[in-house]
Amino acid sequence: MFNNKTIVYTSGTFDMFHSNHLKMINYARGLGDILIVGVSTDELVSSYKAPPIIPFDERIQIIQALKVTDIAIPQHTLDHTEIVKKLHIDAFVVGDDWFGKYDYLEDLGVKVFYFPYGNGVSSSSLKKTIYDTYDDHLHAERQTKPVNIRKNE
Repeated sequence: MFNNKTIVYTSGTFDMFHSNHLKMINYARGLGDILIVGVSTDELVSSYKAPPIIPFDERIQIIQALKVTDIAIPQHTLDHTEIVKKLHIDAFVVGDDWFGKYDYLEDLGVKVFYFPYGNGVSSSSLKKTIYDTYDDHLHAERQTKPVNIRKNE
């Protein structure tokens, strides 16, 4: 807490921004007075999964444009110890697909909330749907393309 204000930090890749991202950010906003959103850099994301579709500069601009975001910052590491200490974070919110990963922050006096995405939209599912649709389209196109066979005269 700083000047009697609760500081909340949430972070993510926020690739292909969708409704579950917005729900989690709005939930984080409701937990405090100041909301800081960390946006994972392309280099960080690429260290543990496929690179984002949307470049970092565009992803952070999207987060900065949200009315609920007070500050958007680059996130260079999955270890939030330093950011918690430097910015006096009181609460941390992350998707429940990371459940248990950030429990260590509670030893630093930070309340950790794992936001339940539940079933539905995720960047990974969006990417898969786009890929599958494109692949189906290519397969269908190959099946319907006329074959030009010349007869020997």
